[in-house]
Amino acid sequence: MHEVIIKIIPDSIEERGLVDRWVQDHQRDAWRKQAKSSGYRARSAFKLKQIQDRHKIIKVDDSVLDVGCHPGGWSQVAVELVGENGKVVGIDLQACVPVEGANLLVGDITEKSSQDRVLDSIDTEVIDVVISDISPNITGKWDIDQAVSLMLVAEVFDFALPILKYGGHFVTKLFQGSGVEELIALVKPHFQTIKRFSPMASRNSSSEVYLICKFHTPKRGPDWMITPAFEKSLEHREGGLKPADDIEPAKSTFTVRRKSTPKE
Repeated sequence: MHEVIIKIIPDSIEERGLVDRWVQDHQRDAWRKQAKSSGYRARSAFKLKQIQDRHKIIKVDDSVLDVGCHPGGWSQVAVELVGENGKVVGIDLQACVPVEGANLLVGDITEKSSQDRVLDSIDTEVIDVVISDISPNITGKWDIDQAVSLMLVAEVFDFALPILKYGGHFVTKLFQGSGVEELIALVKPHFQTIKRFSPMASRNSSSEVYLICKFHTPKRGPDWMITPAFEKSLEHREGGLKPADDIEPAKSTFTVRRKSTPKE
């Protein structure tokens, strides 16, 4: 007798979506289990490890600033990479369980008081590498969330570029969508190379991508800041900015998304 193999093929878009979500959940569970077995606090640690494997952004003895460091997975990886004589400083709105070898601060990176504390903790004139996995509070409205996320990234650039050494590297998460190309165009003059990279540990369905900015070449002149130019570029887009009618005005200070569990 011949063995009969029956392959079930989803008939509808809805069924295919269920299958895709099942596959993605299975993959996420695999990364989470691997993170737990490896002693990392979140599967996101493997995103940084895969970025490092491909782009070699952190070296032994480097000083590293980890922006949006909760729950600490990226700081764990950074400590491993810089070694005993390196330095890792992290900051997030949500407190992290201490990571041996890292100084993790609680604060808003867009506020001057928090920035001053970061500078005091770094305690050097320049820093070698900035890594940022930061995200804003999520409203559930994609256009708003994605735009706010890009503005937050621009603010982190404006804080970090003056303290990033010549030849230093900067890695940040972006959410693909409107405004990304404008932001990248403004960042390009500050670095020799800029590439987009999607780690395998990212969700298949996620729009997140990591911008790998290597070999900092400081831009001179009064117009070096990213945020004002980025705001202006968005205003000049066709139709300008179109906030949803039912969104209440919000304060201009951005905040990091709070993660209730270390699963992500």
